[in-house]
Amino acid sequence: MTATQSPCATATSHGLLSCQACDRLSPKTLAGRPCPRCSAVLHHRKPASASRTWAFLLAAYLLYIPANLLPVMVTQSILGTQHDTIMSGVIYLWLSGSYMLAIVVLIASIVVPLLKMMILTLLLISVRRRSTWRIREQTRLYALVEVIGRWSMLDIFVVALLASLVQAGALATITPGAGALAFASVVVLTMLASLSFDPRLLWDAIETPPSPIEFPQSDHARSR
Repeated sequence: MTATQSPCATATSHGLLSCQACDRLSPKTLAGRPCPRCSAVLHHRKPASASRTWAFLLAAYLLYIPANLLPVMVTQSILGTQHDTIMSGVIYLWLSGSYMLAIVVLIASIVVPLLKMMILTLLLISVRRRSTWRIREQTRLYALVEVIGRWSMLDIFVVALLASLVQAGALATITPGAGALAFASVVVLTMLASLSFDPRLLWDAIETPPSPIEFPQSDHARSR
């Protein structure tokens, strides 16, 4: 066993698979059949996990740009029409003295979605290359994605709340902009990407490690 491989045994090495719904361990011979506990269909790994995750992730990357460039909120008042993007809202909060709120919006609306996409990209590359480097830490990164994902919709909640409360007729009207739709799509796509990714794929590199490189023997060595 090499230094990069984990010494611990996995369920696959014992001929077992876990249910994706209730985590019950079952023999691998039951793959494709209902789980004895919850009746969910058993799979050794999520079907087409990497392909689906890549598809959702690439779509999220494409929509991340208009989500930050297009206005998320359009304010119409007697003073005119104002278009606010996520970053302009952060700058306005910072200049108005609401430093903590500006930091929260910046982290939840810009940093968190980008961090989720970067982590999932790292995990997908690791699965593609069948890397055994720090698998436990990579699994914890996936758990981190699941934890922080729920805070990504902060801007959408704020815009929806303002749109429902600040409807003063001719004085002011707040409506969601095109950036809000793009941002909501990014959040949904990253959620679907994290749900599609199977972290057990990271451990498959240990189950079937790459074969060592064999060098041809010299004539002297073969004659011995």
